[in-house]
Amino acid sequence: MADRVFEENTGFNQWWLWLILLGVSAIPILGIYEQLIMGRPFGDNPMSDTGLIVFLVFTLLFVLLFARMRLITKVDEKGVYLRFRPFVTKQLAWEDIESHEMTEYGFVGGWGIRLTTRYGTVYNTGGRTGLAITTKKGERFIIGTRDSSRLKQVLEDLGK
Repeated sequence: MADRVFEENTGFNQWWLWLILLGVSAIPILGIYEQLIMGRPFGDNPMSDTGLIVFLVFTLLFVLLFARMRLITKVDEKGVYLRFRPFVTKQLAWEDIESHEMTEYGFVGGWGIRLTTRYGTVYNTGGRTGLAITTKKGERFIIGTRDSSRLKQVLEDLGK
């Protein structure tokens, strides 16, 4: 039997991104160790102890946000479901979709939610291929995928 459901749940798994995020998080940790535990000012123009703690909390929340961000996609006989957690949720029935096609969109200025591209909004966590959709209301967007061949096959199996 043909596969008639595509489901994908992806996050940011680029090693270099995590290296940067964790590297930035190490700065306030080192500052707190030096200044609060060792009693030495951290840097030539040290931040206050409270400032270091606030900086640490901010950077850890930022890292947690990236860890929790997910692009969840489902395509089935009912339509297309997209969730870019924690920001966007879209659910479209096939009858609300004017057109759709698999497309290679290339580099669109990074990953995440790209608002002003020539494709409309692009939702992606990696890769350069996705499902381009135009709704009957004129909204245009792309849902990025890391498994474009499987998504294309499901669309064919659904007759879409």
